[in-house]
Amino acid sequence: MIIPPTATDDARRVLIARSLRAFGDGFIAIVLPLHLFALSYTATTVGIIATVAMLGSAVLTLVVGVRAHAMSRRFLMQLSACIMCLTGLGFAFGQNVWLLLAIAFFGTLNPSSGDVSVFVPLEHTALSHSTSPSDRTALFARYSFVGTVAAALGSLAAGLVDWLGDNRDHLSIIQGMFLIYAASGAITWTLYRRLSPAVEGTEVEASPLGPSRTRVCQLAVLFSLDSFGGGFVLNTLIAVWLFQRFGLSATEAGSIFFATGLCSACSQLVAAHVARRIGLINTMVFTHLPANLFLAIAAFAPTLPIALILLVLRSLLSQMDVPARTSYVMAVVQPAERPAAASFTAVPRSLTAALSPAIAGWLLSASPFGWPLVIAGTTKIVYDLCLWRLFSKVKPPEEH
Repeated sequence: MIIPPTATDDARRVLIARSLRAFGDGFIAIVLPLHLFALSYTATTVGIIATVAMLGSAVLTLVVGVRAHAMSRRFLMQLSACIMCLTGLGFAFGQNVWLLLAIAFFGTLNPSSGDVSVFVPLEHTALSHSTSPSDRTALFARYSFVGTVAAALGSLAAGLVDWLGDNRDHLSIIQGMFLIYAASGAITWTLYRRLSPAVEGTEVEASPLGPSRTRVCQLAVLFSLDSFGGGFVLNTLIAVWLFQRFGLSATEAGSIFFATGLCSACSQLVAAHVARRIGLINTMVFTHLPANLFLAIAAFAPTLPIALILLVLRSLLSQMDVPARTSYVMAVVQPAERPAAASFTAVPRSLTAALSPAIAGWLLSASPFGWPLVIAGTTKIVYDLCLWRLFSKVKPPEEH
């Protein structure tokens, strides 16, 4: 992929690592419920494990946020990659629900369509030190793009469960896919190991939150509301809804996530150009609102084709705010506060997102109707309106 002209080789390595992790996340989101169903667990268990995974990510990200200014970012990134590798191995060979819950909490399992893990603040900060301010949004757009495309390809790869196995050996194929996830973590470790000292910044550039604390806290509260709604529609849970409501197979569900993922990826590349014309906040709000309307309406779709059309329309708009949001947070705080700001806006998002999957799993166990989609769409619309009200006049330096 062509990166912005001022971006360094470190940026390229981070983008490759992001794509590897996203590929694993893409098929894990679909394989995870199939794995648990094969072990005779229910949709409620799927939701609980998703909740525990999100909660564990939040705790680990909080620890990184508190200590990132005093520790080597390269070391923390390599440590996270090692945990990813161990997570894949644990799910490949573990079957007891309590063991799986422990691995989900301490590991890097990501049942969502986005990246909400401990890698986020570390990679965001590394990227901020790997390009000029003028190319920052474009670089984050490419970061989101490669992640979304790789996740889409990963979703398509979930079809291996159907292509390579039959009803008797699905479990062994699924275990093999968790081993692929572990291998992705090992390769990611080698990429992080080659990062230059430039991603560390300087001692002056690394500090806890200071002058921007109030602004960051406001953003964290708003992002938390958005993530609480998003927790109802993690890819894993949408997969459960598709399995139960329309009786889809892993191949069919993977194809759907592949298509919606590609739509999201293309929209993220466009996001940087839109942001230059109408601003970061406008891009975040005016693309997110209609996407959430499509999401809520999809729950009432009487047939699969109508549901797919609404999900595709949503995917064309729902992720355009991601690079804009990341760039906005990095732009409206002091450079010294960026590691802490990235973590303190990511942690509450993970915490609140961890509350909803268990509720969504229970709702899907009680009824195949898409109540989680309705709740998610409504909550996220409230977030959009609040964000516009509070931050429409807070401009990043490049928009003055």
